[in-house]
Amino acid sequence: MVDAITTTTEATSRTNASRTTLATNFETFLQLLTAQLRNQDPLSPLDSNEFTAQLTQLTGVEQQLLTNDLLTSLLAAQQGGGLSGATSYIGKDATAVWAAARLEDSQAAWSYELGASASSAELQVLDSTGKVVWAGPAPARTEGTHDFVWDGKTTAGGQLADGGVYTLKVVAKNGTADIDTQVLTRGRVTGVELYDGQPYLTIGTSIVPLSAVIGLEERTVEATEPIPEDNPSALSSIASALNPLKLLS
Repeated sequence: MVDAITTTTEATSRTNASRTTLATNFETFLQLLTAQLRNQDPLSPLDSNEFTAQLTQLTGVEQQLLTNDLLTSLLAAQQGGGLSGATSYIGKDATAVWAAARLEDSQAAWSYELGASASSAELQVLDSTGKVVWAGPAPARTEGTHDFVWDGKTTAGGQLADGGVYTLKVVAKNGTADIDTQVLTRGRVTGVELYDGQPYLTIGTSIVPLSAVIGLEERTVEATEPIPEDNPSALSSIASALNPLKLLS
């Protein structure tokens, strides 16, 4: 997957490599020009037009070096702002194409998406070595997105310890034909961390790279049910419960 962060990193590497090459050429050019001036024939000095052309080339190389330094500074500033920009995701509901989740309180949660209704669909939970520790039928086989919560138990029934990172794999078929699937991580963004210059979001028990996020929504707050104004008994009971004199009795 090509993303803005990967592109920025590659651009920085290429800019640094270009600057090293230009700097080497610049040093070589100066040495050649100095040697040419030192060893020129006094009876036949270097033509002024040719000398001017060489100085123009030298100036162009120097300007290119300065331009590369400026680009490197801009790219570094862009990477440094990645964390502050990612903080705007905190508190929002995010959807990411991400299959890894940490087992906490004997639970790990994912969502999976089926491109079409399936005649058979199996879910597999893999550990960090790629070994299938649990497999079973998917709770839903219809087209669309479905949620799945794993209880941390192996296929044999053993309970795995909290703290391990596991990935979900979906195998869905319609007859003998494979169906397109993808595993999603969905939930509220509760934090942001920076690893190797790349921002990661904390979504549930998953640490997800910002580049994997494909959807973002404002988190909806459920409104509390209003107290009916035409129910005096309910109002009087609430007022009685909040009476400060009762707290002292």
